[in-house]
Amino acid sequence: MHIHQDASAVARTFAPDEPVLLNRPQAAARAARFFVEKFPGKSLYAVKANPSPELIRVLWDSGVTHYDVASIAEVRLVRETLPEAELCFMHPVKPAAAIAEAYKVHGVRTFSLDSHEELAKIVKATADENGEPATDLRLCVRLRVSSEYSELSLASKFGVDLADAAPLLQATRQVADWLGICFHVGSQAMTPFAYVQALERVRAAIVDASVTVDIIDVGGGFPSVYPGMEPPPLEDYFASIHRAAESLPVSYSSELWCEPGRALCAEYNSLIVKVEKRRGNELFINDGAYGALFDAAHLGWRFPVRSLAPVQGEAEEGFAFYGPTCDDGDYMKGPFPLPADIEPGDYIEIGMLGAYGSAMRTGFNGFGQGAAIEVSDEPMSSLYTGRRDPRVSDNVVSLR
Repeated sequence: MHIHQDASAVARTFAPDEPVLLNRPQAAARAARFFVEKFPGKSLYAVKANPSPELIRVLWDSGVTHYDVASIAEVRLVRETLPEAELCFMHPVKPAAAIAEAYKVHGVRTFSLDSHEELAKIVKATADENGEPATDLRLCVRLRVSSEYSELSLASKFGVDLADAAPLLQATRQVADWLGICFHVGSQAMTPFAYVQALERVRAAIVDASVTVDIIDVGGGFPSVYPGMEPPPLEDYFASIHRAAESLPVSYSSELWCEPGRALCAEYNSLIVKVEKRRGNELFINDGAYGALFDAAHLGWRFPVRSLAPVQGEAEEGFAFYGPTCDDGDYMKGPFPLPADIEPGDYIEIGMLGAYGSAMRTGFNGFGQGAAIEVSDEPMSSLYTGRRDPRVSDNVVSLR
């Protein structure tokens, strides 16, 4: 497959009428190596962020051996793509049939749960034909923690409250070969303190339950760089997690896990869109809320943008986008700063769409699809350049 230099080269070569997804495997490989080498434990890729088989192979080739799968479809996908990968079924509420297939067909041994009902379901679904319970289960109890330091909360749907955690941990310990505690601080956590605070809750749960714990899984939430969201270096997160986890009352042989999704794949994709119409400071483009720009429409996410026109004025203006469908909700407020003289027929690159961009694309109204092309340039933003902001200190925690 031919590899193009950058988005401008793709626009010049193809003058595409459909949106074009740009893949940067070198960026995903760099992110994977960073986590594998620097996180003080084991990194599980959260497949839901971007289930592209090509991306999954890039991460495997770069040292990621464990995958957080959240549905039986993801279990099948990763098992077919990577027969030797370790799969961890980390959705706390699963159909019994999915648990049974994952365990008996695909070799999954790690499951998460947040209730006694789910625990009973896992035990029953993984029993043998004689009804004998499995003896090799790795079960992670998901604890509810705060999402106050994250841009997108994940605190309301899953997780057992600390007040109710002890009986569930004790019951899970009775049937688990390995007992784990997991949590999720929310998406795009903007300070390492989010994990420190969550791990203090983990400490309280362990002490209250008086159980031996084999896995501490700090989940996802590791950030990427977007306009208006410039987090501290990831090394600061790793150092804070390591210090907090080291003081937990856990087994001497316990393992520390994390589940990065966005942080591993955000830099993998960008998108070329075409301006179909201009109305003041509103641009009608050929991708939108039902395509790769779901987060821009529904969460107000401001992705980096740049014009691909060969010659344009220096003056900039903040634009809003309308997507291609007939739905008024296909609207992205922005503002997205672009040359003030941008016009129909021009192309725009929208960056940092590897996480929850291509994964959210639909065929609604007949739009949202398009070619995928590999490019060799750098992503529009990166946390993996090796340069640290001298204003950030490992010994200072932002309470934001």
